[in-house]
Amino acid sequence: MTMSEEEVVFRSHGALGVIHLNRPRALNALTREMCVAIRKQLGVWKREAQVAAVLIEGAGDRAFCAGGDVVKVARAAQEGRDDWWRFFHEEYRMNSAIAHFPKPYVAFIDGITMGGGVGVSVHGDYRVATERTLFAMPETGLGLIPDVGGTHVLPRLPGATGIYLALTGYRARAADCFYLGVATHVVPSGALAALRDRLGTEAGTGGEAVRAALDAAAVDPGDAPLAVHRDAIDRHFSHDSIEAILDSLAADASEWAAKTREELMAKSPTSLRLSLAALRRGATLDLDECLRMEYRIVHRIMTMDKDFFEGVRALLIDKDKAPKWRPARLADVDDATIEAHFAGLGEAELRLP
Repeated sequence: MTMSEEEVVFRSHGALGVIHLNRPRALNALTREMCVAIRKQLGVWKREAQVAAVLIEGAGDRAFCAGGDVVKVARAAQEGRDDWWRFFHEEYRMNSAIAHFPKPYVAFIDGITMGGGVGVSVHGDYRVATERTLFAMPETGLGLIPDVGGTHVLPRLPGATGIYLALTGYRARAADCFYLGVATHVVPSGALAALRDRLGTEAGTGGEAVRAALDAAAVDPGDAPLAVHRDAIDRHFSHDSIEAILDSLAADASEWAAKTREELMAKSPTSLRLSLAALRRGATLDLDECLRMEYRIVHRIMTMDKDFFEGVRALLIDKDKAPKWRPARLADVDDATIEAHFAGLGEAELRLP
């Protein structure tokens, strides 16, 4: 049985329900229609006894999913259309549905996995990285925050590594992903097809068979580059303000600290402060609470701020990589402005089942 739409294809593969993200030229970036379709299909598979587990994968060999289609979102917001909030509303509802899906959910994060691609993978049970995996939450460089449940997941990574990933946009390969717990298994990309077949054959015997199949295919990812800097990351990124993090890095004479500080200084000051505030709050909230919080923040970013539109222009449209943030200095981002992003939206709040 195959149910297909141009952007996402659903099919049965033995006892496995397969979600195939089908926009390879766009690096499988998510659209609102894809988010709606995935959530609805999960609802169908939840009730179908013949589907014992779900696998999500991306078309092509470059990306699992590079995120949401933020250029489309930015244009909709700038033109006064409601597509932008509808996109986030449906994306976050899909993220919640993945997290609450009652059967094993496996993601092949083979290739670029960023932003929205993180949201359709990390909330499931298993994430399979390969030698082609490139995992990141680059939102502070776009004038956003690490959303799609990132404010729930990232504070729960070891030590301060999640804060580091969120603020710097660090790009993690397979070994780092496994070290952090972002990936549960590492498998060579050339072995994924055989693993898919085995999952389709054996998933029907239960959740333990899914884990056994993944364990049997897994390889040693090797040493994690991030582990070398773990002590420094925990020391510098455990502070409660961006200013304190920057001061801590400045007092460190290492080349790594200087480079990290330089990277932070290039990010949106508003996004840095918003992201850290959201991550600190998210550490005590459940996923759905985090998604509601993120929706409030993103709503304010789209209606109060300018940095998102500037980030999209500089990185994705003109590609001059020279965004002009407003305000340009951390000192000019006041606490009241940050706090206003967290205020309730009344009837416009995110609706989760």
